[in-house]
Amino acid sequence: MVQVSRHDIVIVGGGGAGLRAAIAAAEANPDLSIALVSKVYPMRSHTVSAEGGAAAIARDDDNEELHGFDTVKGSDFLGDQDVIEYFVENAPRELALLENWGCPWSRNEDGSVSTRAFGGMSTKRTWYATDKVGFHMLHALFQHSLRFDNIVRYDEFFVTKLLVEDGRCQGVAALEIRTGEFHAILGRSVILATGGAGKIFPFTTNGTIKTGDGMALAYQAGVALKDMEFVQYHPTGLPGTGILITEAARGEGGYLRNNKDERFLVDYDYGVGDKAELGPRDMVSRAIIQEFEAGRGFEGRYGKYCVVDLRHLGEKHIDAKLPFVRELAKIYIGVDPVHEYIPIRPVVHYMMGGVDTDINAATELPGLFAAGEVACASLNGANRLGSNSLTECLVFGAVAGRNAIEFAQGAGEGNSSALVSQAEEEAARVEALRGNGRGNEKIAGLRHEMNSTMEAGCGVYRMQESMQIAATETRSIRKRAADLHLKDSSRVFNTEIVSALELQNMVELAEVLAVSAAHRKESRGAHTCRDYPTRDDQSFLYHTLAHRTDDGPRLGRKEVKLGHWEPQERKY
Repeated sequence: MVQVSRHDIVIVGGGGAGLRAAIAAAEANPDLSIALVSKVYPMRSHTVSAEGGAAAIARDDDNEELHGFDTVKGSDFLGDQDVIEYFVENAPRELALLENWGCPWSRNEDGSVSTRAFGGMSTKRTWYATDKVGFHMLHALFQHSLRFDNIVRYDEFFVTKLLVEDGRCQGVAALEIRTGEFHAILGRSVILATGGAGKIFPFTTNGTIKTGDGMALAYQAGVALKDMEFVQYHPTGLPGTGILITEAARGEGGYLRNNKDERFLVDYDYGVGDKAELGPRDMVSRAIIQEFEAGRGFEGRYGKYCVVDLRHLGEKHIDAKLPFVRELAKIYIGVDPVHEYIPIRPVVHYMMGGVDTDINAATELPGLFAAGEVACASLNGANRLGSNSLTECLVFGAVAGRNAIEFAQGAGEGNSSALVSQAEEEAARVEALRGNGRGNEKIAGLRHEMNSTMEAGCGVYRMQESMQIAATETRSIRKRAADLHLKDSSRVFNTEIVSALELQNMVELAEVLAVSAAHRKESRGAHTCRDYPTRDDQSFLYHTLAHRTDDGPRLGRKEVKLGHWEPQERKY
């Protein structure tokens, strides 16, 4: 028996983008009902783990032109310039509004907002709250959302299908994890705000919940995924855990050193002197790999690594600006950065690609919107600048909320019986997985194969041969994931069935990523091919689109929206 509820809009995801969308929608029309459906309790959403800061103009030496060009250049000219211009214009307003709701931005002695340097930025543009900005942002958003009686939360509900009828999205089918019951949560429009898919890879800063669910939902409903080949490696993750050592550590003046105790980044062509550590993330990650290959990396229990040196900053500065970095280093790696180096290596951090949306956060499926890391507008193009992503959640979360409400106000309720029938079919599919001892494949085994395949084929450096192998192997893994062996037949908090559903989402996305990467025979941003080392604007200045077919992704292309910033060589 499927439980049925009806709202005006349904938001999937309770993190930064989802909460901002809910607030915008609630403010736009207090009389309409908004469902906020989240796989976890909202304060456990991955936004809470962000450390470094959020980007917006705040200084006299900054302006929209500079922020816009930094973002376009950082994207390796694959970002859509209308989206970027809208973003930089609205970013300061969103961060100021968040402070009004309780986010404690760090302040200078004169009362102005404190900003720090981040890679690829022309000036100090990153607003911060020491180094726990995600924690404070998410608290402010969540607490503010509690003011609105028309926001109805469905915590710990796992959405498994978009309900599409009469050519538009009209709700979701969801498993209530606590009880095992299935729900049809109907609405006249739907927003996806579920974050990225870093757990496709074995070594990532992403939490366990980031399994690409929203991307998979859209893809399975016929919506294109865009630019999935572009995966950001953050240069500084802790070996063995993937826990992030924020870019703020370098923004505050930290150095990267190799096993010869050299600040090796000064020798690379994007940085000079004191700014060497503040190159864009893709370039710094590649430099670290080159140090490893030249024999200048350290060797440890978890393989090769370099180190971050904060010792010259002093204990007072570290405790004032980077207290969480010190805490993480002491707990998880056993070193005190006041006196010792922090070991680091590149780690998967962010997906530039996602659900294809326009500047209004709308997808090609009427009634379906997306915002945050799950979406690709495209603000970030081939490489995201650090600290743009948190602000992106706010700017385009608000856009999605307002436009979803506007769409809902002009749409009918649709055929409830047909929508419920779809949810019942989905419930039967999921129920067939529960305690299915007849399958031949283990969740952990397939996940390990997927992780190893993606690391080997789609890492910091790529080759055509390895990407083609990854595409072939992920297709095989996707097919095998239909034959899972599950033992747990219980209904209450059956985490095995959740893991199975997450794996099936991830293996589809892994195939899309590998196929998209293999087709792009150039190097652009985070997509670095050793056998095609240069950027090729003549042949590849376009967005990759992937539509789902029974045989795997069907690739297409979409024009990049250029503007007054013409493509040029990307140097720093």
